[in-house]
Amino acid sequence: MHPNALLDLATELIRQVLKLDLPADSVVSTFFRHHRGLGPRERHALAETAYAVLRQRLSLTHLVQGGSGAVERRLAALAWQGSDTFLRGALGPHEQKWLAEVKAIDRATLSEKLRHNLPDWLVGALKAELGEEFWPLVNALDRPASLDLRVNALKAKREEVRAALAEAGIEAVATPYSPWGLRIAGKPALQKLDLFIRGDVEVQDEGSQLLAALVAPKRGEMVVDFCAGAGGKTLALGAMMRNTGRLYAFDVSGFRLEGMKPRLARSGLSNVYPAQITHERDDRIKRLAGKIDRVLVDAPCSGLGTLRRNPDLKWRQSPKALEELVVKQAAILEGASRLLKPGGRLVYATCSLLRRENEDIANAFTAAHAADFEPLPIAATLAAAQVERAEELEVGGFLRLWPHRHETDGFFAAAWQRRA
Repeated sequence: MHPNALLDLATELIRQVLKLDLPADSVVSTFFRHHRGLGPRERHALAETAYAVLRQRLSLTHLVQGGSGAVERRLAALAWQGSDTFLRGALGPHEQKWLAEVKAIDRATLSEKLRHNLPDWLVGALKAELGEEFWPLVNALDRPASLDLRVNALKAKREEVRAALAEAGIEAVATPYSPWGLRIAGKPALQKLDLFIRGDVEVQDEGSQLLAALVAPKRGEMVVDFCAGAGGKTLALGAMMRNTGRLYAFDVSGFRLEGMKPRLARSGLSNVYPAQITHERDDRIKRLAGKIDRVLVDAPCSGLGTLRRNPDLKWRQSPKALEELVVKQAAILEGASRLLKPGGRLVYATCSLLRRENEDIANAFTAAHAADFEPLPIAATLAAAQVERAEELEVGGFLRLWPHRHETDGFFAAAWQRRA
């Protein structure tokens, strides 16, 4: 494709994602479906340029003010993630001169707001939580996430998968905490590899894998993934159960559960029972009350722990939306807790960075249920599930994962055991 034509496409894609009316990954996927002739390198350049604009929206919008032409074209040029030679071929002499001048600006001299590229309401909460670690977090969120895989223990061993990836020219290293994880730099096309097609691996952030380790279901148990979505954690739980027992995958979205079907087929699991529910008081839930051994509540949340992958979320979330979420989270946790039998384990988790969605919800539940639920020690519980360096993951009695500390998405989890 001619360089100018590709830059025009980048301009149009940025225009669409900056509307912020839909998730950026959905906008990008739809855009590529409408431009099927694009090759892998062209798609990579377009997608990563759009995500770079979302990550650095405030600073880039400030820096392009002095140029001419469409703002989105200037944003695309300044945030370009493809070949520099290709970009020069798309720009005229005046544009090249302008771009060189803007790139020469020392961004360290910009105001704090233009350097952290976060909405004001989020900055206050994160500074209160992290103090001096605020800027290391900002720097981590400004980098794309690595690609983590979970080896399906039903079908393969981690070192065997690592060797197979090496034969395919893909270097992978063991994740530092999860016993099933492999980490890959870049974004290679895994879907065409035999080990992916036959279900030896699933794409899953290491932090998400650790949530399954915290649940630690055993063979033959009855387990519920209460907010299963597309089933990443469901599949990890099923593998830990060695395809025995009964694993219910509940979600209010039938569309998300449909997304589990191809992954479930690859996994080799036959103990998973997906079911759409209407709410946390659904009749299906009532029928299982007091019968379940383990429950994972991966609650709907702001998703701000995934900003490396979904940078649009910081612009699409709001304090008002957060108010609605915390009410929903508390109600879901309360409803899910009724499923547990005496001695059963309850895990509440989010992929949020915010205390209001995390510690505040967990502490309120503990206070309200001191007579029937006992908090579990996180590090010891994870270590029992063969998690390495588990002591690094517990903060204040909870699992707390941060991109800048652990190189995972931001995750939180609390665990309780129902008293006999």
